Amino acid sequence: MNKPSDSILQLIVLMISLLVLTVGLTLVAGVTVFLSMSDYDFSEFIEEENIPLTEIPAVVVSKALADPSEMWLPPEWSTVDNEPNADEIKYGKDLLANTADYLGPQGKVLQISNGLNCQNCHLDAGRIPLGNNFGGVASMYPKIRNRSGEMEDIPKRINDCFERSLNGDKLDVNGKEMKAMLAYMTWLGKDVPKGVKPNGAGLYSVPLLDRAADPVKGKIVYDNQCKSCHMEDGQGMLAMDGRTYVYPPLWGEHSYNDKAGLYRMSRFAGYVKANMPFGVTYENPILTDEEAWDVAAYVNSLERPTKNMSGDWPDISKKPMDHPFGPYADSFSEEEHKYGPYQAIIKAKEQQ
Repeated sequence: MNKPSDSILQLIVLMISLLVLTVGLTLVAGVTVFLSMSDYDFSEFIEEENIPLTEIPAVVVSKALADPSEMWLPPEWSTVDNEPNADEIKYGKDLLANTADYLGPQGKVLQISNGLNCQNCHLDAGRIPLGNNFGGVASMYPKIRNRSGEMEDIPKRINDCFERSLNGDKLDVNGKEMKAMLAYMTWLGKDVPKGVKPNGAGLYSVPLLDRAADPVKGKIVYDNQCKSCHMEDGQGMLAMDGRTYVYPPLWGEHSYNDKAGLYRMSRFAGYVKANMPFGVTYENPILTDEEAWDVAAYVNSLERPTKNMSGDWPDISKKPMDHPFGPYADSFSEEEHKYGPYQAIIKAKEQQ
């Protein structure tokens, strides 16, 4: 039989256990409610309480970069079977989503690229608003491009990506793979009138900074937001098959070369602002404008393949503000053109 002191001790232990359980359940409930309110608009509360925006988590105060109701959206994928060339369109989508599997260093069709997939830069096989999508490709091509100074069609533009972003070789413009990708891109833009660039095509234009983009600050952003997927050494994460990437390398011999579009600060900053870290969209951005510019500066300050594209920009006055290779039609240096600030460069271009 227990002594009275033992009974009292057991009662105390029971009461403490109940108290701990109650507190724990309360905390869980509180966290659940907070998470369920992550999409709630706190702006009215912030205004009334006069709380500085810097003290509010980014997930709460972030706003969509564009009106979703005005964005281009791709045709419903389920309708592709209504097309007479449905199989070709499907193959084209598969090539863009799994480029390395077909055309990478160990590709089962050709071995002509660096192991990246087209959709590493053109998200969801080019179907995401402000995710470098293909919505305006069929409507805007052929066209004269300042980079080449020539009239370019879609196959020429695709091969540009193979030579630059995929750091590889050209596809046969009359081959099965090129025709399939062309069919898919044409189908994606089938509802866009000729000559019209739909809203959400391409990338987001991040507002300019009043200073140069800073690689040192960018490394902090990379470590906090990017390293978990792209790894500390920036070499990405290989899939179990050892042939493709789960997350692509951002620099080094298997990444895009220095003539790719993403090597320009504005393009990289626009891409990450609207789409990164993984899972972010233009409707719920996380990075600030400064973070987007700075992480672009960090990633593009590191070594990567180089390619001789001496035919680029035959009219040097047409070079964009952030093209990092001279000569230029102005007096600004390559470093200024690469990292900014760009306002003076833009002004000089306008005066010319």
